[in-house]
Amino acid sequence: MSLDNNKELLNVDNYSDDDIHALEDREAVRLRPGMYIGATTEKGLHHLVWEIIDNSIDEALAGYCNEINLTITTDNAIIVKDNGRGIPTGINEDTGLSTIETVFTVLHAGGKFDSKVYNTSGGLHGVGATVVNFLCEYLEVNVYRDGNRHYIRFEDGGKTVVPLNIADSGYDFTGTEVKFKPDPEIFKDTTTFDFETLQRRIRQMAFLTKGLKLTIKDERTEVYEEFKYDGGIKEYVNFINKKDDNHALFDEMIYSEGIENISIPNPDGSLREANVVVEIAMNYNNGYNSKILSYCNNINTTGDGTHVDGFKEALRRVLNAYAKDNNLLKSKDDSLSQADTWEGLTAVISIKHPNPIYEGQTKSKLSNSEARKIVSKIFGITLKDFLYENPSVAKIIIDKCITAQSARIASEKARDVSRKGASKSNSLPGKLTDCISKNAEECELFIVEGDSAGGSACDGRDNKTQAILPLRGKILNVEKARIDKIYGNEEIRSMITALGTGIHDQFDIDKARYHKIIIMTDADVDGSHITTLLLTFFYRFMPELILNGYLYIAQPPLYKVTKGKEKIFAQDDEALNKIKNELNGNYEITRNKGLGEMDWTELRDTTMDPNNRVLVRVEINDAEEANEVFTMLMGEEVGPRKDFIQTNAHYVTNLDI
Repeated sequence: MSLDNNKELLNVDNYSDDDIHALEDREAVRLRPGMYIGATTEKGLHHLVWEIIDNSIDEALAGYCNEINLTITTDNAIIVKDNGRGIPTGINEDTGLSTIETVFTVLHAGGKFDSKVYNTSGGLHGVGATVVNFLCEYLEVNVYRDGNRHYIRFEDGGKTVVPLNIADSGYDFTGTEVKFKPDPEIFKDTTTFDFETLQRRIRQMAFLTKGLKLTIKDERTEVYEEFKYDGGIKEYVNFINKKDDNHALFDEMIYSEGIENISIPNPDGSLREANVVVEIAMNYNNGYNSKILSYCNNINTTGDGTHVDGFKEALRRVLNAYAKDNNLLKSKDDSLSQADTWEGLTAVISIKHPNPIYEGQTKSKLSNSEARKIVSKIFGITLKDFLYENPSVAKIIIDKCITAQSARIASEKARDVSRKGASKSNSLPGKLTDCISKNAEECELFIVEGDSAGGSACDGRDNKTQAILPLRGKILNVEKARIDKIYGNEEIRSMITALGTGIHDQFDIDKARYHKIIIMTDADVDGSHITTLLLTFFYRFMPELILNGYLYIAQPPLYKVTKGKEKIFAQDDEALNKIKNELNGNYEITRNKGLGEMDWTELRDTTMDPNNRVLVRVEINDAEEANEVFTMLMGEEVGPRKDFIQTNAHYVTNLDI
């Protein structure tokens, strides 16, 4: 829809000063909650918990807390309790309110803007606790401090209903307890917390903060677990390998930690000295894929960032230097690429930064330029010392990298063709039916199962913006294959060439030829398998496409209801039952198991037309969880896959159709 033709929609003629609104904090958050927690779906619901837990973790990082308890109540409220210092209870000079009320009702208020309270913090803008309060049906706080229990309660999205008061006295401990229940008016999809999602995060925090005890209790099921890891991220690396059923190539863990002093700005513009703390644990296993999990101030940076860049730079630099110094490479001119050094690598990178800069409030990618240099320096020194002190292990590592290098060189020609494909239209795969537009932002690529469905999709597409790439059969399972085998697979090579980005260390998202990549397969077992194979490929070799919101799964309607000449499509069982209730008999219902069961006009109208279609955007909410799922679904071990299917399969009775 062109803006030039929508003067009525924009109300240009009536645009005046009265149309500009300055919303109060509470109104602004409730009007646009997605700006602060990412979404109001299940993901955003759980983000509320992360914000409150992060505040307790900050107390632990500062050295004032060694236990955090998380409880899910029977009515789906959350309680987070720590044994830290307790939020201060006096009057805040900036707001005139109590400090507790300020923290929970004023955006950008908190103790995270200078070094007096926290040297490092998972919180970024001082908005977390406030946003949680504004998006809840109720929130109440108990603070144990100075021998007293201080209590305050908010309702209806952050309105103070019980002012701060001393509820009772006689306590010989300190800490903060926050209880809240999300507002169903905001979280319309669900207000039910998922135990496994919370459990994974609690376990993750325990790995990242060695010696910290974290517990989780679900009063709905009476399940209780506690986590405490004195080995910290070294135990985390072992845990990841065990979950992946990979075997370490050597017993030693490569572990690096260090501190670097930097100058950062105070709120008044002056500078102060603070420390960046780096901690890295890694080893190599017998697998092909790399698992690199990164964190800043215990926040999972799923989009990686400068700290990961520094790690990768040091890994490549030091391994190349060692291999050349010890004549382990064939020639002095031969060098290992970054991708060569990743094969079979499991690593956890955790830094504590006093002034982190992220891309967005949800903190998916670290941007601090100095983090790259600091991590590269600290880890580089440790890795160099380790290699020279452990020559037998060093040779195992270099041999692993050289094997990966050989596979890469064997596939170099195919990769070069793929990389050049984006700039040469005659180099695009022959089976690709491309779109006319060269504006990647408006272009879509449909990856379709089979030539038959591909033909229908070609007939039904908008040839200006929609391209079609049919796949023949099932692509290679990249979870079990090396890079040369991947490039040798014709279907994968066609996708790489069509997309134009390259893969792995050659990936460049700026070269993406389409900003929507849509997987469109049959609604049957084979279609689901193909979708899973494709998702595994994108997650392992082009995760940036997922992180930037480029990857989607089409949702064709499951049913077609025919009554006379009228055809009505139902997206799912619920929609079908609704249609059946509205019709008065004499209709026929068809289950659309394959895309080929719809003619091209039906496929266009139901699944490809942006005005009518349903797409599911693929997201990575947690790197550890995603890694576990893909390894379990596509890895070697049958047992975990069988358990997963049995646990997650949903059985329904046959519909009367």
